Amino acid sequence: TRCFIIPTNETRKNGLNFKFILILPLLICSTLGMNKFLVVVTTFIFSTTISFSQQFDSTLNIISSNFPQEKIFIHFDKYIYKPGETIWLKAYLTDGILPSEQSKSLYADWYDDNGVLIQHLSLPIFQSIAVGEFLIPTKYSGNNLHVKAYTTWMLNFDTAFLFTKYFPVVQPNLNQEQFNTIKPIVNFFPEGGSIIHSVESYVAFKVTNQYGQPIKISGVIKNNLGEVIDTIITQHDGMGAVYIEKPNSKMQYTAYYKEEHSNFEYSKLLPAIEENGVSLLVQNVKNTVIATIHRSANVSSENKNIKLYVLINNQIAFKAFVKLTNKTSQIIHIPTNSLPTGIMQLTLFNEDYLPLAERIFFVKNVNFQFYPSVQSKINTNARAKNIIDIDVPDSLLTNLSISITDENVKQDSSTNIFSELLLSSDIKGKINNPAYYFSNSDETTQQHLDLVMLTNGWRKYNWQQIIKNQTPLIRYAKDSTYTQFIGKSFGLSKTDFLQDQKILLFLETKDSTKEHFILPIKKDGSFEISGILFFDTLKVYYSFLSNKKLNRNAEVSFQNDLFNTPSTNNIDTIIKKFTTINADYFEQQRKLDLEYERLLKTKNSGYLNEVVVKTKAKTAIDLLDEKYASGIFSGRDAYQFDLINDLRAQSSFSLFNYLQGIVPGLQVFRNGGETTLKWRQSTPSFFVDEMNTEADVVATIPMSEIAYVKVFRPPFFGGFGASSGGAIALYTRKGSDVKSSSGKGLEFKYLEGYSAYKYFFSPNYEKENDALTPDFRTTIYWNPYITTEGNQRKATIQFFNNDYSKKFKMVLCGMNSEGKLTWIEKMLN
Repeated sequence: TRCFIIPTNETRKNGLNFKFILILPLLICSTLGMNKFLVVVTTFIFSTTISFSQQFDSTLNIISSNFPQEKIFIHFDKYIYKPGETIWLKAYLTDGILPSEQSKSLYADWYDDNGVLIQHLSLPIFQSIAVGEFLIPTKYSGNNLHVKAYTTWMLNFDTAFLFTKYFPVVQPNLNQEQFNTIKPIVNFFPEGGSIIHSVESYVAFKVTNQYGQPIKISGVIKNNLGEVIDTIITQHDGMGAVYIEKPNSKMQYTAYYKEEHSNFEYSKLLPAIEENGVSLLVQNVKNTVIATIHRSANVSSENKNIKLYVLINNQIAFKAFVKLTNKTSQIIHIPTNSLPTGIMQLTLFNEDYLPLAERIFFVKNVNFQFYPSVQSKINTNARAKNIIDIDVPDSLLTNLSISITDENVKQDSSTNIFSELLLSSDIKGKINNPAYYFSNSDETTQQHLDLVMLTNGWRKYNWQQIIKNQTPLIRYAKDSTYTQFIGKSFGLSKTDFLQDQKILLFLETKDSTKEHFILPIKKDGSFEISGILFFDTLKVYYSFLSNKKLNRNAEVSFQNDLFNTPSTNNIDTIIKKFTTINADYFEQQRKLDLEYERLLKTKNSGYLNEVVVKTKAKTAIDLLDEKYASGIFSGRDAYQFDLINDLRAQSSFSLFNYLQGIVPGLQVFRNGGETTLKWRQSTPSFFVDEMNTEADVVATIPMSEIAYVKVFRPPFFGGFGASSGGAIALYTRKGSDVKSSSGKGLEFKYLEGYSAYKYFFSPNYEKENDALTPDFRTTIYWNPYITTEGNQRKATIQFFNNDYSKKFKMVLCGMNSEGKLTWIEKMLN
């Protein structure tokens, strides 16, 4: 019999919350495959009365709405590193098919190749992305590194799905462990979960060597009478499937096989055949999943009334009731052309909602990506300037990152943002070369992808809990704001404590940004601020306002609420060994090291007789920057304006009037007496003498009092926040170079914030060209802050070559506000 399920167009934010219409069959004899029945259908609406089915659905919907599953992909600048190098990274977070808005903090734990923690990074999440870097210790002696990334919300669920990655590290001497004997390891996976007596079965298998790498085998399947049931041969990356037409529970089935480079025959038993049960077979035909449900002849009555649930991205996509009282099989067609790309989970339940069989299938439509245009002007001469134009096809907010490396540096093309967020992050077990499954859309690749579905674990629901209307146990609440600043005062007696006691906090970061707060103190002596975003350490000056003597008698402590317990680490010894023994990864890097030594000798020999030291006179704007800007506000790529010597500034009635028209992309709007600014559809942050300030305060500062202005391009991370609209920092005139010490005389404490972040250094050889210092960057350019939105769809970047590269490898990665992804690898020369 065949049953069609037709979804309506009612959807939720994450898609796929359909109303359902079940089409019940009228039997008509025909022939399909092995004499199955076809069906002419009539419609039947699901009952609206309260039932256990509705409670079950309600629990699933609550889990979907209240317990979203975050996923992470990290774009790294390259794949292979040396001790002392910096690993640059940008993380992209999703929840279902959309950018995640669940968490504000991301954590990345870096381990050596023995599983010892090296560093615990905490990074703020802004617009569903996080940016950071990890400096490999110069004396690091391991052969690889292991990173595990997560949010605290993800720790509430199965930690097998946290983002992990291994990196090879080049050492002067590679101690390579030799493995001369290949040992095939075979595992069998019956489709649906079980092999059932007299019910046709497909059994997938996966073969790896002792390093976890796929290998090829060939052989046969025999029963214990010696009869050949089917051949066994790998079809793709160590995977394949065998067919058993009528399994016999009184028989044992054994695989006899040989590895492709050996004559030694191995054997392994297939899983035992169950006497009774229900099976689920799945095929894909022209954007339709064909699910075939079989039952054995003697199943119990409750197993003849079957419910099929189909879920994708934790949402119910389809469901159907299948009555197998008078028949033993039924076919259900599920259209997939309107579904999002991702893993579809099909589960069969009996009438008591006990799971009988389960299968996953990958829905691959063309709705998961977008295609930026990339045009380049490349000059491979030493230290030459290069330009790349990136044009995004729509006006959605789009977040991009780009890495440009020497072509000889190893890049890991086996994984990308598609394969991680859509496939690997939902699968248990190692997938070899997952990027392959997104390289084309042909039928063979889809068949190979289905073998992955059959041979790996996936995100399973705890059906027993759901039957009891239980939801997951939550240990970590959502960190919906940035760092929470928590303080506690000690030594307060009842007579000291006034009803309206307040404390003054003056905060100063290492980048010299300043902020102050006046907070009420609770009866238990505590006080707090939520949503503070700062990096590295913070100096907190404090003073009690209502009772000054408390400044002498009371003790104050401060802490943040960042997660400081590194994740539990389980080093995958198979991956570790494989990463260690692949000497091919190191070959090109060592060639580059030899080239570096040659260039260094050449440059040194050119200056043995005479050393000419050239200095560059500092401009007035350079002197202003040194005098006024500090910390994260100093240097950096920004528009700079000297208002002391600019006659135009003296004739402008406000700073906003002065900036209008001279900063590309910055828009100034006036509505009566109110002025607002927009840059890339967002409002910039404002700083006066590096203290975060509101726009209306900036508008009141006379131009005669402003000495220097810096306008930082979007996005901006610094001070006590972040802005997708960039930042405008103005500095009021000083009488001398001596800066007053903020909060001098007050008591202070130190408080740790997010991990310190530095910007990738990209030299500008149009301004400076130090010929004495060899430029041997292997990562020639890294930029995690490329955004487009609205009419600003084009981004132009420029970078300068090093001293030797003749061809570049570009990787462009990104995600837009609709959750569509892009990944472009391109050679530039």
